[in-house]
Amino acid sequence: MTDEKKMPTPQDMDAVRFFSLVTMFASSAYQSMGKITNPVTGKIERDLDSARGFIDILIMLKNKTKGNLSEAEEKIITNTISDLQLNFVKEKEK
Repeated sequence: MTDEKKMPTPQDMDAVRFFSLVTMFASSAYQSMGKITNPVTGKIERDLDSARGFIDILIMLKNKTKGNLSEAEEKIITNTISDLQLNFVKEKEK
């Protein structure tokens, strides 16, 4: 048996970067909805306009990358947007 490590391909790295980008905007949206603590201030902050903006960015990203995403990437962004939208509606009703 060899102990060779497979080097990630550029496509592998792009998938990781795409996931990180989606996660970054989702985290910002959740933070703006007051769902998670601001890591800088340590406080819960609520700014629904900002949350809507982060969700809109993800929707734009999904639209602009249509046809260029793997099945897994498509699933990640679609599910993330759906979850964010549901949480946004709940927060707006409060």
